[in-house]
Amino acid sequence: MTTETKSDGGRTRGSGRAALRGFRLALVLLPVAVALFTLTLVSIALIPIGVGIVTTPWMLTAVRAFADRRRIMAAEWYGVRIPSAYRPMPEHANPWTRTSGMLRDPATWRDLMWLPVDMTAGFLTALLPAALLLYPFEGFALAAGLWRVFPDDDTYWYGFVPVTGQASAFGAAALGLVLLFFAHFLNPRLLEAHFWLTRSVLAPGQDDLSERVRVLTETRRDAVDTSAAELRRIERDLHDGAQARLVAMGMDLGTIEVLVEKDPEQAKRLLSQARRSSAEALAELRDLVRGIHPPVLAERGLGDAVRALALRLPVTTEVDVDLAGRADAPVESAAYFAVSEVLTNAVKHSGADRVWVDLHHAKDMLRISVTDNGQGGAEIGTGSGLAGVERRLGTFDGVLAVSSPAGGPTMVTMEIPCALS
Repeated sequence: MTTETKSDGGRTRGSGRAALRGFRLALVLLPVAVALFTLTLVSIALIPIGVGIVTTPWMLTAVRAFADRRRIMAAEWYGVRIPSAYRPMPEHANPWTRTSGMLRDPATWRDLMWLPVDMTAGFLTALLPAALLLYPFEGFALAAGLWRVFPDDDTYWYGFVPVTGQASAFGAAALGLVLLFFAHFLNPRLLEAHFWLTRSVLAPGQDDLSERVRVLTETRRDAVDTSAAELRRIERDLHDGAQARLVAMGMDLGTIEVLVEKDPEQAKRLLSQARRSSAEALAELRDLVRGIHPPVLAERGLGDAVRALALRLPVTTEVDVDLAGRADAPVESAAYFAVSEVLTNAVKHSGADRVWVDLHHAKDMLRISVTDNGQGGAEIGTGSGLAGVERRLGTFDGVLAVSSPAGGPTMVTMEIPCALS
């Protein structure tokens, strides 16, 4: 008996809570949805004259935040999971890159389609629990004497009950009692239906999942191809470099064994040559290991590895690091070699005499920007190596953005989603 009473009380509290939450959704969030939808459409319409290029990213970011808030409510209140499938977008990209990137994202258009649905069907499904809970009390008020304030020659309708006297007022109260009974059981389910309606519009569809599979397949193939090319490079460097020197050193040592008693002076010269060959082979092996995975990266982390990389550049390079921990080793390696490639491009092609590198981590995103004061004109996919950097970052769902107007400066921004230890 006690258990049943608690269960009923929980359902009653659940009915009232659903009504309050629905009322909040309907009357508080509806104006926000109307404002966001209207301002976003106006901003997109202003893109041709240039104003919308600046305002659209801000408006779409606000729409995403509003949709994400609804996702949180759905998950916390009723366990309705609404997946988020926004494509990552660098925060420090230029306005045109951000605008075009966000407008090409299918999730953006799902958000914009959801807003009018939320303002109409969503508004009604959110308000219904509150109406179903409050409307019965009007029937009780009619039975308590409220019907007397209406003119005698006028019929007041409560639902489908015409209230003309005390008897019909009791009929209105009976109908209110029935509605309250249904509200007791249906309100939580009605509000849950509101979130399922939201999910049906916001959740990514099969086409989005297929596109995601295609992108992952391409990035995996690029990663495999890159790994195979890297192995071939290592094999070639070993064969042409350290291996050749070690073979020559072995031959010198064999000759020394023969000459050590017959011609000690020649043996000494060959020993000196073998010592130089061993030092050169060791240096080449160290360079090879540094190209695979720099020891400073493994021992000191990404920040110090980039600082060490900057010290070897022929141009003045400033490095600013704000990292509270370390990312996973594969992420650090990808970020290091991406920075290395961008810096190499800056030295070879930009004509810059000064480079700035900024590394920081915020909101589970590793952000790296490389800026130079060179001649500009850098583009992804023009043989500058940036396409390879983009593929490398894509393996980790990272993104690359380039701002490089003619005459400079050039700013390359890289973002990789990750957590720091």
